[in-house]
Amino acid sequence: MAAATIPPGKPMSMEQHMLDKGAQMLQSLTPIKQMNQHVCTFAMYSHDMHRQIETHHYVTRLNQDFLQSAVYDSDESTGRLIGVEYIISDRIFETLPQEEQKLWHSHAHEIKSGLWITPRVPEMVVRPELENLTKTYGKFWCTWQTDRGDKLPIGPPALMMSPQAVDLGIVNIGLVKKRDDKYNISTDAIKTTTRVDLPEPGRLNPQADYWMQHGKGFAIGVEDVEMKKRAPFP
Repeated sequence: MAAATIPPGKPMSMEQHMLDKGAQMLQSLTPIKQMNQHVCTFAMYSHDMHRQIETHHYVTRLNQDFLQSAVYDSDESTGRLIGVEYIISDRIFETLPQEEQKLWHSHAHEIKSGLWITPRVPEMVVRPELENLTKTYGKFWCTWQTDRGDKLPIGPPALMMSPQAVDLGIVNIGLVKKRDDKYNISTDAIKTTTRVDLPEPGRLNPQADYWMQHGKGFAIGVEDVEMKKRAPFP
């Protein structure tokens, strides 16, 4: 990663490197070790759908209905943690209040179109997982807008949306080609061969991908609030 993209700060000292290595040997880091998949895909900002970014998700599956992922802007050792995504099954999604459902996006198109890939893992290996994921919904909060040049995580989090096959949801071909060249793949070939017969979800809840039905996204602001001096009893 170019020096210009690294957050401002002093280079790490030798003492810091030694401390980090020692802690790594002595601590379990159990939650981190549960991350067992690396997914590369694309996302766009709900408040400005023209802004599209490549994202790298390091995924932990807590059970068959719930996944969580740390999202980075690259898969390099200096990749920056830019957000978090929660992924739930359609069964769980249908239990959410309608106002909450508006904040989530569907994954069916993203996966069937070949935009969602598991780098360097053969398609036949990930096929069962893809069949499950086509029926899931995600809520992705971006906390660091590196695509606009922010050296630090600035401002409130931004809600992200999933690629779709309409208008602003179509990912820029140049962005896809750059990703394909890096991993020596063809998104179009994946779409028309291994993904073409993936089963479609029986129903996509129209409350998800809210912008598609209503032409409106969500911008998160910051408001002053009075601090509560006492917490209520449970």
